[in-house]
Amino acid sequence: MKAIAEKQITNIGNSVLHKLNGLGDFTNFTFRTIFWTFKPPYRFKLLFDQIYFMGNKSVFIIFLTSSFTGAVFAFQIYLGFKAINADSFIGPIVTIALAKELAPVLSGLVVAGRCGAAMAAQIGSMKVTEQIDALEVMGINGYQYLAVPRILGAMISMPLLSALFLLVGYTGSWLIGVKVLMIDEILYTQKISDFMNLGMIAEGLIKATVFGYLIGIIGTYHGFKVTGGAEGVGKGTNMAVVWGMITVLVVDFFLTSFLAKIL
Repeated sequence: MKAIAEKQITNIGNSVLHKLNGLGDFTNFTFRTIFWTFKPPYRFKLLFDQIYFMGNKSVFIIFLTSSFTGAVFAFQIYLGFKAINADSFIGPIVTIALAKELAPVLSGLVVAGRCGAAMAAQIGSMKVTEQIDALEVMGINGYQYLAVPRILGAMISMPLLSALFLLVGYTGSWLIGVKVLMIDEILYTQKISDFMNLGMIAEGLIKATVFGYLIGIIGTYHGFKVTGGAEGVGKGTNMAVVWGMITVLVVDFFLTSFLAKIL
């Protein structure tokens, strides 16, 4: 029994040390990317390529997701509010929910699944084929060349995608509310200006920017940590998607609590 207990304690200790070591590696990676962000040369072409990949290439899936999100959200609220004749509040409630929560969070989940995986897979493939080592031999820093453009690209693309999500999502809710459920158009739109303010939109855009940074740093980190060939690339890609999504959901709670006090 004593030997079993000692073995369990040893396993727990090893697990804790492994997690702490991973946290230290991630912190070191974060500081390295911050340092190389401000060091020349500034690779604007790579940055624009990443903005195009993360932003423009994600427009269709954001458009599709946001339109149906706004539509189903308006329909569900209508089912609850029609019993108390509060149809006029559907418009502002849907718009506020989209602006503060649904637009940045769902955009973050979409980008984490699509772009976070791509970051980890691209960098991981370069890692296992020793292309990153080749860059270092040529005097090109891998963090600056591979990680920084992707992180900045995600930070710039995410607020734009979130704003698009808000616009299309509201349009979808308006179509369902006014054209399908036959809610008076003036009632649907009139109260939005009474309940909404720029702070709510700013809150969503700030969240989207933070989520973009987190998705970028997690995706590139797991790409750089890939080992073991194709199997390692698959594991790194999976970890980038899982941790990217989890981080977006967890950080959203703390950001909501913080921004509610300052906006």
